[in-house]
Amino acid sequence: MFSIDPIYEDNHLLVVNKPSGLLVQGDNTGDVTLPYLAKEFLKEKYNKPGNIFCGVVHRLDRPVSGVVVLAKTSKGLERMNALFKTRHIQKIYWAITEKKPSNIEGTLIHWLLKDSQKNVVKAYPKEVAGSQFAQLSYSYVKSIGNLHLIEVRPLTGRSHQIRVQLASMGCVIVGDLKYGAKSPNPDAGICLHARRLVFEHPIKLEPIDITAELPKNHLVWSLFI
Repeated sequence: MFSIDPIYEDNHLLVVNKPSGLLVQGDNTGDVTLPYLAKEFLKEKYNKPGNIFCGVVHRLDRPVSGVVVLAKTSKGLERMNALFKTRHIQKIYWAITEKKPSNIEGTLIHWLLKDSQKNVVKAYPKEVAGSQFAQLSYSYVKSIGNLHLIEVRPLTGRSHQIRVQLASMGCVIVGDLKYGAKSPNPDAGICLHARRLVFEHPIKLEPIDITAELPKNHLVWSLFI
């Protein structure tokens, strides 16, 4: 059902454009994961028998598409993890929402509290016990009918952050039933796409700027291609 769509590869990193619906990390469903497919891809490409190293650097929610970085070496994994931890990564997402934001651009600051049993996150305007600080900036791009494209730049990397923060200002992401969308997308995904990652290569120390194409043949995304 799913296949690997590589965007960039070298000796240390494999960067792919993840389709919505594909797990980055395994869960209790037992469904196939991105690292498994990446290992199979590398085995076939390089005709390598035995185990293949492929470490998860960061995650995207299952219904989200876009750029995901995987590490082909332990050195690459360790150094990429450090870049994400110290926020030396520029992350740019595109979201299609059901409502146009009141302001053309802005910054959203919340404290997020996750209910792990329900796998849902709630945004609070002030800190509450157990919550995590979350910040993002956004800018309105354009509208097509009653659909609105927003560019989002998260400054923190919290679970469901973009989804719940946009919903908190009334801009629910198309298809995101968990946070108030009117109806599901046919593919059960949501219209949130990790569009670009910009960072300094952890080994080569050269600038890397990666853009993931929007989902093809998608009822909603195709309007903005």
